[in-house]
Amino acid sequence: MSLTFPNRSRSYDVAGQRIRFVGHDGMLQISFSVAADAMTRIQPDTAADEAGYLAAFDRSSSTIHDVAAKAYGRTHKSLYALTAADFG
Repeated sequence: MSLTFPNRSRSYDVAGQRIRFVGHDGMLQISFSVAADAMTRIQPDTAADEAGYLAAFDRSSSTIHDVAAKAYGRTHKSLYALTAADFG
């Protein structure tokens, strides 16, 4: 099966300064996070607060999901932490 993102929910983790979201490979749930600083690389006009990061995630979800799928395709782990370097 391939990785899909049927659940559009995402949340901001203040302590970790990242946005968390999940993907699915069949019945498997794969956890992802994307660092807040990566959001400013993707969307330079991102406000540096929860609302800004979540809005930037929503505007760039296709790009973020593509990068997440590529990372998953390389290693098939159950947890990924995407950084600004992944969006280089």
